[in-house]
Amino acid sequence: MTPQLTGVRLRADELVGENGVVSGPLKGYHHETYVLTMPGETRIVKLREPRERILWFDRRCFRSEEALLRELHGRISRIPAVHDVEGMALQVFIEGRTLKSRPWGDRRIPEPVHGQIVDLFRELAHVTPDTLEVERSCEAKDRADDGDCDGFLERLVVFVEEQVYEKNSADFGRLFTELGLHPDAFVQLRKNVSGLTRRDFCLLHADLHRENFVLDPLNQLWSIDWELAMLGDPLYDLATHLYLMSYPAEQERRMAEDWARAVGGVRPGSVRGWADDLERILAFKRAQSVFTDVIRLSLSLRDGSNVNWVRLPSAVRKLQTIMTAAARPLGLAEIPSRSRIAAALLR
Repeated sequence: MTPQLTGVRLRADELVGENGVVSGPLKGYHHETYVLTMPGETRIVKLREPRERILWFDRRCFRSEEALLRELHGRISRIPAVHDVEGMALQVFIEGRTLKSRPWGDRRIPEPVHGQIVDLFRELAHVTPDTLEVERSCEAKDRADDGDCDGFLERLVVFVEEQVYEKNSADFGRLFTELGLHPDAFVQLRKNVSGLTRRDFCLLHADLHRENFVLDPLNQLWSIDWELAMLGDPLYDLATHLYLMSYPAEQERRMAEDWARAVGGVRPGSVRGWADDLERILAFKRAQSVFTDVIRLSLSLRDGSNVNWVRLPSAVRKLQTIMTAAARPLGLAEIPSRSRIAAALLR
């Protein structure tokens, strides 16, 4: 039986016509993505749309990723170009391999890659709120004033509290409670992450992990997936990057120090107090992951109306590890045992 084509796939077939090529869908959680080779052209573009019934746990600040990429052309090196195809703005597909697929051990990255990531942070520091003319999707009341790092982080805490915890409480409230995740955890979180130094804001990618870096055949590093970009505290971009990359300790330290030199060389006011504040923002990232991963891991165990028993042990281990890392910022009195976590997930 031939599987029914989705709307995205049908649009892809229409765009390339009889003489083009459609590849995909590519692997990805949030989007259904196809790579299109247009007839008579060498350019390869991506067509993607959000998957149906996918939960989104990240704040979005720009209305159009493609509009942002166009604005950044010539200001940020090695980002996808945008082409108009049949009235649609599509990103050029970057050919290469992501850092996640590279065969390096102990999560260490090579020095040339390290240097290119530092260069990206340096370029981002040049893009300030007053030099970026792209339509924003967040309301003015949801934007912190330039330099107000406490206000910037508080808005992210509010987003997790309202859009992840409270919004999903009807379906996952019992699970949160059984794991010891109560509303007062956000009171404790605010106490533990407040008091940040004022830093000058700039553009943040806000999602710089191994799958969003692509090494092309010339070993040039490209950054993709800019949909979570925002304007805010540059230290948040570094903290998010360190948290998602899970560097070996020595390379994490070097990345932080090189970030401070690079960004401070562009705007000294963007690195004020960074050494004291980095752990606070990392604590927020650990806490944020608890609420999002409780939901994601629970959903990953669903196999139709049954439980995917094969995935259960790894889900339990991962959730206990994540909760242990976030115990201090969330003020958790105890971490549930693996048997308690498994029972809660199964219920």
